[in-house]
Amino acid sequence: MQYKRRQDAAYQAGEEAVTNLQAALALADLTLPSLSNDGPVAGHGFVRLGGCNADFANRLAVIIAAGADALQHQR
Repeated sequence: MQYKRRQDAAYQAGEEAVTNLQAALALADLTLPSLSNDGPVAGHGFVRLGGCNADFANRLAVIIAAGADALQHQR
């Protein structure tokens, strides 16, 4: 029973991570069509990001770098 609760919690964590990432990507007008919850793996939520083209990857890299830079300036 405890194992099932851990698996359920891990699955839910994956679902929440997918939802959070989809929302964050939407703010940047980006979508990963194959983003999905891949279920629990070794007791942890596992998110499948999927593939994307080079343009998308470069746009995502720019946004992540800008966000990381902004976080460092807040410290």
